[in-house]
Amino acid sequence: MIAEGSERATLLVSCPDRRGIVAALAQVLYGHGANIFDSVQHTDPLAAQFFQRLHFDLTDLQTDRATLERAISEVAERFGMRYELRFQRQARRVALFVSRYDHCLYDLLLRHRSGELCCELPLIISNHPELEPVARQFGVEFKVVPVSTDAKSAAETAELELLAERGIELVVLARYMQILSADFIGKFPGKIINIHHSFLPAFVGGKPYHQAYQRGVKLIGATAHYVSAVLDEGPIIEQDVVRCSHRDAIEDLVRKGRDLEKVVLARAVRLHLEERLLIFGNKTVVFE
Repeated sequence: MIAEGSERATLLVSCPDRRGIVAALAQVLYGHGANIFDSVQHTDPLAAQFFQRLHFDLTDLQTDRATLERAISEVAERFGMRYELRFQRQARRVALFVSRYDHCLYDLLLRHRSGELCCELPLIISNHPELEPVARQFGVEFKVVPVSTDAKSAAETAELELLAERGIELVVLARYMQILSADFIGKFPGKIINIHHSFLPAFVGGKPYHQAYQRGVKLIGATAHYVSAVLDEGPIIEQDVVRCSHRDAIEDLVRKGRDLEKVVLARAVRLHLEERLLIFGNKTVVFE
């Protein structure tokens, strides 16, 4: 059982698979007085890659955190690892981007207020002013940055300045109906989560529910993914589906889909905040 008030950290690692990785990481943590709460690992045999998530207690650490991180870095260098070490008290600062749809925005704000999403949420950015009362209701700063075809670059510059000023680490597109440029995405690699209202890779782009209706599908879905420079093709984090039939009009598909969108996006954000995701190529490893 994890003691109340204990100091915790999470280590995510990925590297070429070889013998001794698990033992080396366990030994370095044990040697510095860290107590491993849980460890989950995965090996991709086709890619010959190893992935691991270690969640551990720092309460009885026999050195300081900087010394521990140097020791982890030495192991990482030996095994050719990419790693991320996150201390629990370093709450991520998250910004939400929205347009006019409010269902995902309300859901994330309510989950944050209830403590389900452990992060700081200081900023909402929108290209329209309609949802400012929602932000005001939850006490979150709301900034309107209009986006037009001939001034998109200027809008993104303004958005990036806002994100930098507030120390934002994760951007969540909660039905933000704009395509971000490759330059913008490059500033937050693996740190922008989008919700797409279809079960990707089916029905990419705009109006997926209309496309689903035209095809007469029996399942519709929602997909949360990291944003890449290629539209709707970033690494998938979470998906879900709901049944539909010939009796469903487009409006019914939209209604069913919006329920999914909220849940799928919230799951993805929580997985990211809990350090349960590793990106490998155009896929994710999800540590449940």
